[in-house]
Amino acid sequence: MSPVSIIVAASQNNVIGRGNELVWHIPEDFRYFKEKTSGKPCIMGRKTFQSILDQLGKPLPKRTNIVVTRSDYEHKGAISCHSLEAAINQARSEQPDEIMICGGQQIYKQALEDGQVDKIYLTRVLETYEGDAFFPELDEDIWQKTEERKSETTSPPCLFQVFEKT
Repeated sequence: MSPVSIIVAASQNNVIGRGNELVWHIPEDFRYFKEKTSGKPCIMGRKTFQSILDQLGKPLPKRTNIVVTRSDYEHKGAISCHSLEAAINQARSEQPDEIMICGGQQIYKQALEDGQVDKIYLTRVLETYEGDAFFPELDEDIWQKTEERKSETTSPPCLFQVFEKT
């Protein structure tokens, strides 16, 4: 069965966004996101998908975009599902090496609470920000840091961390 991973960038105070947008611009993190998610199904909430459309003008390229929505939302570049479980099952039907959960706050929270996540790719932005969307605190009894490297970017500095279930 394909493992499920979260990919997220969060500040020191766990902010992941404000007004449905990122609050920083880190090209190195964008490259990391692309490297980790290309060729894999990417599950996200409708607001996250809309923010990608607003930024890129199109869905994430070279990935199956799966949108979790309670509404009848449809977009020709994405598959809509009415639950996270349905989205994961849809992604698994492709038999990928890995399934990526790309946000936002509610999707991350539900995936972690449901115990469906095997790995977390966390870009820790080493500053604090004002925001209205947050990444949950990780339970150290469940998650162990297995990798960490410093960014080459200095403004703002960040750490690329990988956590796996213990």
